[in-house]
Amino acid sequence: VQLQASGGGLVQAGGSLSLSCAATGRVISIARMGWYRQDPGKQRELVTGITRSGVIKYADSTEGRFTISRDNAKNTVSLQMDRLSPEDTSVYYCWAVPLPCFTPGDCDVWGQGTLVTVSS
Repeated sequence: VQLQASGGGLVQAGGSLSLSCAATGRVISIARMGWYRQDPGKQRELVTGITRSGVIKYADSTEGRFTISRDNAKNTVSLQMDRLSPEDTSVYYCWAVPLPCFTPGDCDVWGQGTLVTVSS
């Protein structure tokens, strides 16, 4: 399974951007999909994730401003980011846990990072 992300770019504070990610390859099913972000010298942190059944988790810093959605039939996940602030500037990574997974915790798949820059 490979993840292909698109979107991101440069926006002014208060603006909006969207990210999309598609899973390709031998996709049977995907348990969880979502987005992480990582700043230089820092650990990758969860932005938001969604299960196949639609259960969603947001980071405290993004809840109320970001909206995640997925299309199970197309194996895609999207992220709408509104009211962006300079603190949201980061490299965003699409993430998925495809099934079957026989080694829990060792099945994560990552897309290439996409840069989101929010100017003040």
